[in-house]
Amino acid sequence: MKYYDKLIFELSKEGRVGYSLPKNQFPAAPELPLQVKRTSALCLPEVSEPDVVRHYTNLSQMNFGVDTGFYPLGSCTMKYNPKINEEIAALPGFNGLHPLMHAGLTKGALKVYQEMNKALAAITGMYAFTFDPCAGAHGELTGLMIMRQYHMNRGDLKRTKVIVPDSAHGTNPASAAVCGLEVVEVKSLENGRIDVEALKPLLDDSVAGIMMTNPNTLGLFETQIKTIAKLVHEAGGLLYYDGANMNPLMGVVRPGDMGFDIMHLNLHKTFSTPHGGGGPGAGPVGVAKHLEDCLPDIRVSGFHGNFGVILRAYAYILMLGKDNFKKVGQYSVLSANYIKESLKDLYKLPIEGVCKHEFVFDGLINDGAHDDVPGATTLDVAKRLLDYGFHAPTIYFPLLFHQALMIEPTETESKETIDAFIAVMRKIAEEAAADPMLLHDAPHNTPISRPDETAAARNPILKYQDAN
Repeated sequence: MKYYDKLIFELSKEGRVGYSLPKNQFPAAPELPLQVKRTSALCLPEVSEPDVVRHYTNLSQMNFGVDTGFYPLGSCTMKYNPKINEEIAALPGFNGLHPLMHAGLTKGALKVYQEMNKALAAITGMYAFTFDPCAGAHGELTGLMIMRQYHMNRGDLKRTKVIVPDSAHGTNPASAAVCGLEVVEVKSLENGRIDVEALKPLLDDSVAGIMMTNPNTLGLFETQIKTIAKLVHEAGGLLYYDGANMNPLMGVVRPGDMGFDIMHLNLHKTFSTPHGGGGPGAGPVGVAKHLEDCLPDIRVSGFHGNFGVILRAYAYILMLGKDNFKKVGQYSVLSANYIKESLKDLYKLPIEGVCKHEFVFDGLINDGAHDDVPGATTLDVAKRLLDYGFHAPTIYFPLLFHQALMIEPTETESKETIDAFIAVMRKIAEEAAADPMLLHDAPHNTPISRPDETAAARNPILKYQDAN
């Protein structure tokens, strides 16, 4: 058994002490009621300080993150987070703030909000932003509430439908449903873009608007966006921009110029602040000028959003500056197309052409299937990548392709890292063709191999259980 496989209880030896509590400096506490008193001794491990430190350090090293390796997760923009952002967020004047402090003591923070409003408006072509939403889905809900409020203000109460493309992120229809709106799906063409002819008959006087990601979830730019915007507006609807894929457009194209009326940004993706594991996040919502009065006049979160995330994003924008801001999108697009072209002879590319920041393969061209041996799947490729020290891309999404493998390299990765990833992906494809069982059993050198994920989710083991 490797050292890091051992649980802290298994290292316990009677009499070992890792920490001495200071003497109680306060008067004796009142007697506890009998019903809350323990009836047996507390079961705690008896371990030394080095054992504790090594145990938790080893646990932390089992996690994968952008600080430890390449993380090409599609639609999540897991880019490197500059440490200067952390230093700025940790400054005492910011770190010591409390949201209930008097406004006179928070002028610096309020200035950050004001400057970010101006910066995001300039970047996106929107008129004004609210910073209340704490994540992308929260921003979607807020934006859809703005959409509903706009129609209600005009007395147009029958507009209760939202059109969502079949390639959309799952949060789009979910947010619409939570907002009390009916979801209407519009199909995509074989080229991965919205079918404009299929959209036209959906645009009646019951439509509140359409939710779109551009570039879409396949990493493809919706080339008919101006036509779509004209059709939706003529029908009395609004356009909502899901900002999850804003990364390749920064400094190049603005959603406001495409015709979008409402949008949210994922500051924790596009503007390089840490995210994952459920937070932290920030999903500010921007609107065009004619919707300014529909911005929330009461908060949609406890306070004005996650200030620390907003501050990190502000530092990121200032660090890049106007001259370098455009390069973010250009480099992310270059990286994605470089990987796509380097691997499409071994992985199925369902849609040819230039992509933006991400693209989708549809499994292996040669999966190695023969006789009674099943071929290697997208899941097998993802698991095998772990053996080579790379996090897997998004798999089995979008649902348009059966063996979807969605890759997003981001602009922060060096050519050497990208070349190493390409080399490993090629090696895995060769392994699959020669011996698919090697992939079926992967990963081979991680602390655990392939747990039953369904059972783990439904019946998690959250505390130590003595095998004896």
